[in-house]
Amino acid sequence: MSNVVGALITAVRDLRNSKTPDIEPVPDDVRIDGKTCLVTGANSGLGRAAAIDLARRGGNMILACRPGRAEVRDEIKQASGSNTIEMVEVDLADLRSVHRCCDQLKQSGVSIDVALLNAGLMAPTSRQSAQGFDIMFSVHFLANRVMIDRWLADGVMRPTTSDGELPRIVFVSSESHRSADVIDFDRLGEYTEYGMKESMQHYGLSKLVLCTYATELSRRLNPNEDTEVAVHALCPGGVATNIARDAPALLKPIANSVLRLFFRSPEKAIAPIIHLCCAEEPGTSTGMYLHLMNRKPVSESAADPVNGARLWDASQAMVTKFRDLA
Repeated sequence: MSNVVGALITAVRDLRNSKTPDIEPVPDDVRIDGKTCLVTGANSGLGRAAAIDLARRGGNMILACRPGRAEVRDEIKQASGSNTIEMVEVDLADLRSVHRCCDQLKQSGVSIDVALLNAGLMAPTSRQSAQGFDIMFSVHFLANRVMIDRWLADGVMRPTTSDGELPRIVFVSSESHRSADVIDFDRLGEYTEYGMKESMQHYGLSKLVLCTYATELSRRLNPNEDTEVAVHALCPGGVATNIARDAPALLKPIANSVLRLFFRSPEKAIAPIIHLCCAEEPGTSTGMYLHLMNRKPVSESAADPVNGARLWDASQAMVTKFRDLA
């Protein structure tokens, strides 16, 4: 419990001591009319707030949510005033579900312009994904890798090689990636039992893997001077979301009280997300990382090209093994 509470205290301190932003919020009149935007975890928290904002700006929305959230589409339609909103079901803890979702997108013939890969969880104790991986590793990284590989192979996302606008991939990560241990590539994603005391360590490690992947993906999709796919990541800081939904009954009142009292609402916390999804500069460049509304490099470990290549190769074997799950 002290590990989780300590993380909450750190996040509160982080918000209170944040420096003056060096990036201005995107004005409400900036439009993305006609662009197709896919948002994972759009049923609540940051994903829901971002989906509403992007829809208000004219985005054609695809809400990628866990099964059983059918009402979310109508709720976001009503909140945004937009009718160009569809939903696809996907369970990011099950690669079968991820492949089925990708099949559906391919068959519908969509072309994604903006992918906001936001879905996440903070498991208070160890849990396995459907394929036997640590669940936070699967949801925060492996499912995203599988989706992006499929989108690029299926033509659902097309790198830009002319003067057209770049597709954007935006990952919601966390500053906790800086405090994580180094990635053990020999045991990558391996499920091990752990309790609440170690849960934040595994959360931070999953975000380190995600930041390392985002950096390597940006390198591989943009090997030359011309950017073909804009790949960015961010930490939104402390947000009053339902990320503590799986916390034990003893801890949940503490976590929820801290979230409500000291953290920002999702509507305010999405500013860096909207910047990376809508502002002009992130649409012509790649490799940005924002902490709140400030530019910041990822950790040395996440930026290391050797680590990036090792992660790519190690996870490629996983992607290949489970390619025909659907």
